[in-house]
Amino acid sequence: MKDALQTIPRKGSRLSGIGVWTALIGVLLAGLSGLGAQAGFLSPFASMGAYAGGSLLLLIALVTAALGLIRSRGTPSRPATWLALLAGLAVTANNGLVIGQARGAPPIHDITTDTDNPPAFVALIPLRLVDAQNPPEYSGPEAAAAQKQAFPDLQPVFITQPANVVFAAAKAVVAEKGWTLVDASEVDGRIEATAETAWVHFKDDVVIRIQPGRDQTRVDVRSKSRIGRGDMGANARRVRDFLSALQSQLAR
Repeated sequence: MKDALQTIPRKGSRLSGIGVWTALIGVLLAGLSGLGAQAGFLSPFASMGAYAGGSLLLLIALVTAALGLIRSRGTPSRPATWLALLAGLAVTANNGLVIGQARGAPPIHDITTDTDNPPAFVALIPLRLVDAQNPPEYSGPEAAAAQKQAFPDLQPVFITQPANVVFAAAKAVVAEKGWTLVDASEVDGRIEATAETAWVHFKDDVVIRIQPGRDQTRVDVRSKSRIGRGDMGANARRVRDFLSALQSQLAR
């Protein structure tokens, strides 16, 4: 009788099993997306696809593991169900945060503090011609109008310090952020660099223009994605974060 009872599956065990296996495959896919992009054997879009697939599986794992725990009153036959639940919760919460940050971002990928006379790429043009779907030229009036509506706070910054001091501080911020410095011409007041997104390694190019004035130094920044129509607000955040970091650097 005892042996017969032990062969009866516990309530929730099937749901728990689904949760564990979908979580395992989801974690592997999500991990592969980052490692593949880092190693270069996955393109950014392929990496994004792998991450999306892994995220969907982890969402399924979150739901099925939770139902398995509810049905078994917290004591499923597979203790790994709790790990599946936590993995699904962590990735789903992170994705929700990213989507929340991107809420309201227009489908544009070229952001600048000066939409009338945006800083131009010079040294980055050859790289973009080889490795970019989006042209190096500014995206134009439609992008400018969409940016002004969505990100009205992105404006030139005026600093009451000499241009050479601001230039050196800007280069220091580029280094601190881990961007790849492509060119830095103090004579032209121009710094060009490439930033990569953290996980799937989308490349975005940045140009910083530093113009001396009689009493102030003007700083403009432009950040443009190499591929993709929209950037989920990433370029706007990059420009905003750079200007904030520059002002902090100069205040030291």
